[in-house]
Amino acid sequence: MQAFQGALLTGTGNYGSNQHFSLAAKALGFAVFFDGIDGRIARMTNTTSNFGRELDSLADVVTFGIAPAILTYIWGVQFVLAPAEGHLQSHIMRAGYLIAFFYLLCGAVRLARFNIAPPTPKNPTRPDYKYFVGMPIPAGAGFIAAVVFMDDSPVRSFGFSVGWLVLVGIISLLMVSTWRYPSFKQISVSKPRTPLIVLIVGGIAFLIWEWSQPFLLAAASAYVMSGIVIRVISFVRRRRRPRPHAQYTEHQIG
Repeated sequence: MQAFQGALLTGTGNYGSNQHFSLAAKALGFAVFFDGIDGRIARMTNTTSNFGRELDSLADVVTFGIAPAILTYIWGVQFVLAPAEGHLQSHIMRAGYLIAFFYLLCGAVRLARFNIAPPTPKNPTRPDYKYFVGMPIPAGAGFIAAVVFMDDSPVRSFGFSVGWLVLVGIISLLMVSTWRYPSFKQISVSKPRTPLIVLIVGGIAFLIWEWSQPFLLAAASAYVMSGIVIRVISFVRRRRRPRPHAQYTEHQIG
């Protein structure tokens, strides 16, 4: 709804800072935070169920699929000024529709695949290490929200809009990929922590409070890149691994 309100405000000719887009990004950020703790609360209160899991997936489709797709198009495409009169404006609009729907489709496939049975990653690791297969959809929505939160003015540059659509397309493909992404589910909140952990958490809270926009964008970008970096490292290690020598059969004469 905030994205729609932002579109109405921009439609009046106000192309500057738009608080509606900023509120939409903040709402997605809070949704990412609450999505990270709802499962923990269900397990701590022993209230997990198949119904809750399916309801959570439906909520994820709306919150992290539909809402970011709408924000992607309205903020990044709808008010773009084409460099010249012609068909470029029409093309960028249609490309925006395509990428926004593609993001939603990939997010829904990611959630459905996770509910049935997570696939085997292309770069598996030790069994006791918890990870996501493919980038989780809250991370994709969080990245979109972080970019919009960094500058809530609607995009007017044609070149930036094209780059934005390419970036959202890459985010969509990462969600349905079989690349490993770090999971923080192995972190237990019930265990005692060292003072260093307390300092780190306090430092992160301070950075979010003082420099929320650049810090959240950097954090979201770092998580998106983490799966790519893990994949590259795994590929390099496999290439450097010594291959077993081929055994040749001896042919004896006589």
